Amino acid sequence: MNDSAQTTLHWSGLSHCGKVRTNNEDAFLALTFDGYELSYLGKVGEASLGKADYVFAVSDGMGGAKSGEFASRIAIEKITRLLPRAFRLSAAGMKSGFNDVLQELFNSIHTALLKLGQSYEECAGMGATLTLAWITPEWLYFAHIGDSRLYYLPRDGGLQQLSHDHSQVGWMRRQGQLNEREARNHPRRNVLQQVLGASSQFIDPQIGAVAYQPGDRFLLCSDGLIDGLWDRELEEIIRDPHPDQVHEPGATRLITQALESSGRDNLTAVLIEISGPCAPSKADA
Repeated sequence: MNDSAQTTLHWSGLSHCGKVRTNNEDAFLALTFDGYELSYLGKVGEASLGKADYVFAVSDGMGGAKSGEFASRIAIEKITRLLPRAFRLSAAGMKSGFNDVLQELFNSIHTALLKLGQSYEECAGMGATLTLAWITPEWLYFAHIGDSRLYYLPRDGGLQQLSHDHSQVGWMRRQGQLNEREARNHPRRNVLQQVLGASSQFIDPQIGAVAYQPGDRFLLCSDGLIDGLWDRELEEIIRDPHPDQVHEPGATRLITQALESSGRDNLTAVLIEISGPCAPSKADA
């Protein structure tokens, strides 16, 4: 990676309840932190990677009444507890600490949701998906559970789904047994094998890392966005927006198009672009 002080993040995030539901069980987070303090970010912005790390996350809650909305909020808020300590590990060169911190974070959220579900009748069965991207000067570390998604769009083209949908249908798609259309229409596509809370006894979150370069983009989103957009459409909207939408934040473009196509579920998108002296930004994230 080149000089991190010259590397800039551009981001945009947006959540919408959709056309059918009256409440929004999705939540997203954008924040920056160092070893001592943490600050929440606006829905749209840009900043240098020189002196702090950044975290973006999307969570989709589930449960009766409004407990799904509560679950996703708990998942997002819990993230703020461990990150300053983790930054100090990073600053000390302890790269191996990232996996441990992310595992501890997901276990902490899982335990909190289970306790609430056991303690309050209205919270019984409450759970949440969570997809998190932690951006440092050289690497993007990610952790994931459920069927929210993290996509990687390298500057040279293409779109890769980094996260694994924790469902039988997701496994069948990864094994090549189903194509994208078949997976979307499968009757068990929404049956999840792993989530945070929801009476699950054990979790095994997916944890990974990507070495990025200027010009790369990353998309975090809930399954409601995917319900309205095919993978090829995601890439087109991000890389080659319509002239009428080129000045809109990327997350706004994605949500607008997904609402036109579906909108049956809550939908959330967070789009991040890395820019630097080697590859100036072509469009706002």
